[in-house]
Amino acid sequence: MKEKNLPQAVSGGMELKMSVKEIFGENVFNLATMKERLPKATVKSLEKTIKDGTPLDAGVAEVVANAMKDWAIEKGATHYTHWFQPMTGVTAEKHDSFITPADDGKIIMEFSGKELVKGEPDASSFPSGGIRATFEARGYTAWDPTSFAFIKDDTLCIPTAFCSYSGEVLDKKTPLMRSVDVLSKEALRVLKFFGSNATRVESYVGPEQEYFLVDKDLYEQRKDLMLTGRTLFGNKPAKGQELDDHYFGVIKERVSAYMKELDEELWKLGVLAKTKHNEVAPAQHELAPIYSVTNIATDHNQLTMEMMKRVAGRHGLVCLLHEKPYEGINGSGKHNNWSLGTNTGDNLLKPGKDPLHNRRFLLFLSAVIKAVDVYGDLLRVAVATAGNDHRLGANEAPPAIVSMFLGDDLTSVLDSIKKGSDSYESISGVIETGVLSLPSIVRDTTDRNRTSPFAFTGNKFEFRMPGSSQSIAGINIVINTIVADALADFADELEKASDPMAKVDELIRDTIINHSRIIFNGNGYSDEWVEEAKRRGLPVLKTTVDALPVFVCDKVINLFTRHGVFSKIEVESRYEILLEDYIKAINIEALTTLEMAKQEILPACLAYSDSIISSVAMKDSIGINAPQQKELAKKLSNGCETLISAINAMDDVMSKIPENDDLVIATYYKDSVLSAMDTVRSAADAMETIVAKDYWPFPTYTELLYKV
Repeated sequence: MKEKNLPQAVSGGMELKMSVKEIFGENVFNLATMKERLPKATVKSLEKTIKDGTPLDAGVAEVVANAMKDWAIEKGATHYTHWFQPMTGVTAEKHDSFITPADDGKIIMEFSGKELVKGEPDASSFPSGGIRATFEARGYTAWDPTSFAFIKDDTLCIPTAFCSYSGEVLDKKTPLMRSVDVLSKEALRVLKFFGSNATRVESYVGPEQEYFLVDKDLYEQRKDLMLTGRTLFGNKPAKGQELDDHYFGVIKERVSAYMKELDEELWKLGVLAKTKHNEVAPAQHELAPIYSVTNIATDHNQLTMEMMKRVAGRHGLVCLLHEKPYEGINGSGKHNNWSLGTNTGDNLLKPGKDPLHNRRFLLFLSAVIKAVDVYGDLLRVAVATAGNDHRLGANEAPPAIVSMFLGDDLTSVLDSIKKGSDSYESISGVIETGVLSLPSIVRDTTDRNRTSPFAFTGNKFEFRMPGSSQSIAGINIVINTIVADALADFADELEKASDPMAKVDELIRDTIINHSRIIFNGNGYSDEWVEEAKRRGLPVLKTTVDALPVFVCDKVINLFTRHGVFSKIEVESRYEILLEDYIKAINIEALTTLEMAKQEILPACLAYSDSIISSVAMKDSIGINAPQQKELAKKLSNGCETLISAINAMDDVMSKIPENDDLVIATYYKDSVLSAMDTVRSAADAMETIVAKDYWPFPTYTELLYKV
């Protein structure tokens, strides 16, 4: 990262001007810090665990704990916490101080290897999907030495895994790390046939994070934003995103100050924040990091979302991570850029100059093609949330149908292989701008297709379906596992083959022939594509409720148990958690809709309607004829009746929520409750267009989107 000066930061009343290089990772107990504070043998042991995934030497913990404690105290830390990622989708932490009583009535500051390695948070109040009864409280956290500890809020945060007393996994980190191990194992089985000396394969991720900013004072006047993260009422502003003037536009001064501080806070935590810009919708922005190994990228993305919200408050702003905060303008996603690399520095998805004859690349590409085709329905499950249902397929994000974009160049390569040809027509080359003073531009082998859910973009795949508020752990558990499964099939065939390279060619060609239905380079927004996808036999799972049952089908349970990523009970528990999350999210939205409609919107509409009716009546009493005002009075009165009717109908719908199993309840919320909410919103939004601004009870879209 190129060094540059940061804005002046105030510390202890003194102004400091520090470079990015000086502050980067200053709050992280990283390898550089370890080398300064730990014996060489300890560092070497830790490095082997971090870089090669080998088991941790049991004797290392005590030495590391003492050095980590001294470093943290020097930096002002008073407490430590095991920082973990339960199934809530956010992080959790229980803080303990370093203090230990001394014989003289004072204290000493201690932190043992046992405290570093193992913690015991209460497991009863975290989602478990039925694995744990409420009265069964004990759970354990276990140190993840591959993810560096860091200091936040004067607390030493130690990344950990989280499991129940009986051993079932209750977090997102553990199965993610399992999936990486499985992927490495199966990839190495294949790589040995290409003469590789790699001993570890990692998946790498760069999650682009989209978000909205809103003025805090306005936010606090909107009950829907505070309780659900999105607006349940509101008309589109007169000016939305139709002029495309916000995308990559000049960043407003207030937002720029926020972004600068956010970068600084993330850099201190070792997060490789790289790119920032305005997104398509007003008040929408994006932050993208440099790639990291998937486990670290996941931890860092959780930190990024937390810091986005925290720093926003210091600027009188609120950061919205909901997938669809505003109706009628683009929502927010999290593009999961995924690739494969070895510990010898090879990118296994890099085509090279001659992809047609790059067997290794084509075989790993074939594994991804096969994985996405066979388990496209599972990929859809990985991004299934109540919030994301509002975004997917809304002509702003990829459709809910999983397909792959490879671009003309790679598609031509695959067509040549299918036909048995030894050549293909490449679109790569040089683009001439026609201006002498401008340089020529080397054309990439793929264009960008914003409508594609799973697009190849040069040396990686960009999975564009995830929602902005999601943890990327679950998404990458699925990608890692399904690709590992395809590689395992290939390795089985290669290990039986008398001529492995001939078998490689056969596997590549068979995969292209048998799984090319998943490849689609066209417009994913078109109605024609939906019909074409059905004709191809691709799963069309429009909503979360449609998708979730896939998670517990035999194919998926066998996949996860076969590779040891989840046990059967762990799969089933996650299904229950996902269903419960959906039900709870829609229920909160429904109750908030009714509360706002009854207590805020309807009283405002009635008050304004009464004022107009009173005005018309007074004019009538003195002989003034005001026919247009009478029409307005009628329109307002009718609108109030429509709103009351919609509220009453929704009350009726909410009184009939079934008490069957969760899938039946979730289906009712999808089919009946959401529809009733839409009817109330439609009636309220119609009134917003004719009720005077002074009467309307909360800020409108124009204020929310443009007063930032």
